[in-house]
Amino acid sequence: MNIIETFYTAFAAKDPDAMTACYHKDIHFEDPAFGVLKGEKAGQMWHMLCNSQKGKEFHISFSNITCQEDKGTAHWEAQYEFSATGRKVHNKIKASFEFKEGKISKHVDSFSLRTWASQAMGFKGFLIGGTRFFKKKLQEKTKHALETYMSKQKES
Repeated sequence: MNIIETFYTAFAAKDPDAMTACYHKDIHFEDPAFGVLKGEKAGQMWHMLCNSQKGKEFHISFSNITCQEDKGTAHWEAQYEFSATGRKVHNKIKASFEFKEGKISKHVDSFSLRTWASQAMGFKGFLIGGTRFFKKKLQEKTKHALETYMSKQKES
């Protein structure tokens, strides 16, 4: 099993420790919802997401994995209920990876934010989901949630 398969197998099992073990200490993560996260923040995002889905309907599938010496790609899909609205989301994501010292050093997820917002928020999401304003506000909200999550983890 290559490192990308290991990463997504762990994600499907909601095992953020195994996921972050695949990441290099200097990881650069990027996606439309969180923007750029580096180092510990990237790993903590997976902890936050996996922990928020415990006991809920949450399915991950992955396919079309390519893995070369220094880079790779994958297609993955997430099916879950968006907690803020209770609406079902089926997000289809293209991922690209770079490797360093046998670990994932760069992970970029690409997906249509408008499609995601339409599923997660309905018609309102369809109308505003493709705007820069929406993307900026979403990233502010997700980064704030991550900071709050990390603060609580340090307290416990």
